[in-house]
Amino acid sequence: MAEKEMNFEEALARLEAVVKELEDGRLPLQKALELFAEGIGLSRICNRYLEDAEQRIAILTADEKGGVVLRELGPSPAAREDTNDEL
Repeated sequence: MAEKEMNFEEALARLEAVVKELEDGRLPLQKALELFAEGIGLSRICNRYLEDAEQRIAILTADEKGGVVLRELGPSPAAREDTNDEL
């Protein structure tokens, strides 16, 4: 049975633990490389959750008649630039 995908909080907590282990600097090279690869994967999981949340955010604005309109908020210019950069 496939392991369920982590939620954002689980992925972020594990990513923080991986970073802490790597920053410690006492790992053998092979273990450090394995943790680095895991961290990249966790970073991508977190990024997907954040992108999904960003797409769901809606802002309320008043239309010209004073009514309330629900409008989807698109990604920020910085977020669009970041997604165009490949690692």
